[in-house]
Amino acid sequence: MTTRSEVARMIDHTLLKPEATADQVAALVTEARELGVLAVCVSPNQLPLTGTEDLVVATVCGFPSGAHQAEVKAAEAARAVADGATEVDMVINLALATTGRFDAVQAEVAAVRGAAPAPTVLKVIIESAALDDEQIVAACRAAEAAGADFVKTSTGFHPSGGASAHAVELMARTVGGRLGVKASGGVRTAEAAQQMIDAGATRLGLSGSATVLDGFSD
Repeated sequence: MTTRSEVARMIDHTLLKPEATADQVAALVTEARELGVLAVCVSPNQLPLTGTEDLVVATVCGFPSGAHQAEVKAAEAARAVADGATEVDMVINLALATTGRFDAVQAEVAAVRGAAPAPTVLKVIIESAALDDEQIVAACRAAEAAGADFVKTSTGFHPSGGASAHAVELMARTVGGRLGVKASGGVRTAEAAQQMIDAGATRLGLSGSATVLDGFSD
């Protein structure tokens, strides 16, 4: 069993509801510091944040549909970095993935990578529940070829569902430790979090971090 402190250092404590207020985001930051998590992840309109000196600041781009032009995603990522984000979670264009246009997926990831170069951490959301296994593998390969740092299961907003242990295991096997794997979407219990970690997740996107962490001990 993974320890509580180990899990905490894997968590992106997340608030991406479109109706989230500045006060709710401030409360998220306070809770993140109290819980000892690694990062907070918020919508780009909430940047810049204050009180995050000991936290990683992550945001999203092309969120949640991914149905944006690549140059729009790139511009959004560049603005987010200028506003203080050190990690960007971008959503791929799912239509490109489901029709096998993985060169185009790679190109849009590369556009965002160019707009938000290292040391900014780039995570690529492939919406794994909407893809078959072959498409998951191809999307991960495209993300890696474009210079991404992580592949990520889900936005948490797609009707097909969120993270699954099967998808995480397949993603982890595909990237072979060269990239991180973030499990996000529907991970609400310690048991589910441990299942994702066992499958190969190196980062967890959680909105209910306190509840999950309560199920772990040091």
